Amino acid sequence: MPNKKVDLPPGVLQPREAVLKMAPYNPPTGGRAHKLRLDFNENTVGASPKVIEFLRAHLNETALAIYPEYDEVKRELAEFFEVEPDDFTLSNGTDEAIQVLINTYVDDGDEVLLLRPSYAMYRFYAEVAGASVREIPYRAEKLAFPLDELLEAIRPNTRAVLIANPNNPTGTGTSRAGIERILEKATNAAVLLDEAYYEFCGVTALPLINDYPNLFVSRTFSKVYGMAAMRLGCLFSQSGNVEFLRKAQSPYSVNSIAALAARAAIQDQTYIQKYVMEVLAARELLYVGLEKLGIPYYESQANFVLFQAGQRAIGIRDELRRRGVLVRDRSYEIDGCVRVTTGTREQIRKFLSQLEEIW
Repeated sequence: MPNKKVDLPPGVLQPREAVLKMAPYNPPTGGRAHKLRLDFNENTVGASPKVIEFLRAHLNETALAIYPEYDEVKRELAEFFEVEPDDFTLSNGTDEAIQVLINTYVDDGDEVLLLRPSYAMYRFYAEVAGASVREIPYRAEKLAFPLDELLEAIRPNTRAVLIANPNNPTGTGTSRAGIERILEKATNAAVLLDEAYYEFCGVTALPLINDYPNLFVSRTFSKVYGMAAMRLGCLFSQSGNVEFLRKAQSPYSVNSIAALAARAAIQDQTYIQKYVMEVLAARELLYVGLEKLGIPYYESQANFVLFQAGQRAIGIRDELRRRGVLVRDRSYEIDGCVRVTTGTREQIRKFLSQLEEIW
């Protein structure tokens, strides 16, 4: 069926109808240098120094001239994640993992279930595919995971269920038992568990991949590993599923530098564990500081916290930015809310000091 024609500026080619209907996604990533970055849930102190050392030792002119080879990194990551090398594919960040899953399993008009609010790229790629998107809202009072509501919404024709656990931006999640209930109900759907913040909560579905043929799990090196600039992730499932995922994926979407960096990053677990412990301590410090200021917040299982700023949400974000502290306004999807990344305790003390002056 041909696209419905719309009036476009001269010289603009008519896109697919699904693209016409989409809202653009433009993350505010400009002008962040030399500021306290508490806005994108990144590692706020950077990658392990061993990553840089490893890159310096292995990068040369010849290495940059060769198309990426993944055998070594896949073998080492498989051992680290305790899976087989055929049980996952490397991806250009979690974004590509979502895109590849949608490209593999979702046709035009298929039903995709999402939670609301959640990571914008779930809706983005589902809409690009022309899917029929249904959203189940998080429970309003504490933004708790709506397990019963989601289970009730799953139908035999549901083709994909996309879940961040714990969720961005709410910080809330579900248990392993909850995940299993979803998998058992959504037998006809590809169920993605996006575990970008796994290291901060410890709940994972990865050991279940051999038990559930509809389970897909994604991990990223953009958060706790401090490698957001590298754009590297992994998408796990049973090997038979992964074979189809790779058919729908560009063969060289992950660059050689990112693959090298991942090999070094997983070797320095002391660095990662130390950072995680610091973040969890900083999160408790943030709770205490917000309570002292009388600011309501939502308890989080991730490395960020949502707090209620009411009608002042955008103004507070802008004034903090003027003072060199970056936070993220989320009031467009949760009324009055601002999200702050929990980095180190020193960084949270600086944030609280600036917030107190303008509150």
